Amino acid sequence: MADTTIDLAWDEKMRFSTNVNGHSMTLDADESVGGEDKGPRPKPLMLVALGGCTGMDVISILSKMRVDVDDFHVKVEGELTGKHPRYYHRIHIVYEFTGDNLPMEKLEKAVSLSEERYCGVSAVYKHAMELTSEIRIISP
Repeated sequence: MADTTIDLAWDEKMRFSTNVNGHSMTLDADESVGGEDKGPRPKPLMLVALGGCTGMDVISILSKMRVDVDDFHVKVEGELTGKHPRYYHRIHIVYEFTGDNLPMEKLEKAVSLSEERYCGVSAVYKHAMELTSEIRIISP
């Protein structure tokens, strides 16, 4: 028995609808391939999943470390192969923290714990592609 099952219903043309954790979502293709651009494409959602997973980990860990950040962004950059089937073969994560006197060693520890121990999406992707990351601190 599966832990999670997602049911996607074909609406029309290239559009599918689904419900994830009680939230409706529409996926669609670009008009150039028969879609109507009424929702995101599936592959970029892989980047969203990784960014959300590691971002939630990092914020949770920093909260336990009593590190307050003013703002936080996770930027996920994916590089697709040139030939079909096109897939991400490299992903780079940029963790951008904004705040005063942020302790780099704690930021590095939180990111490392997420990437190495807690983020299940990262754990799967590491087996399929190159994952790299960096931390940037932005002064307010």
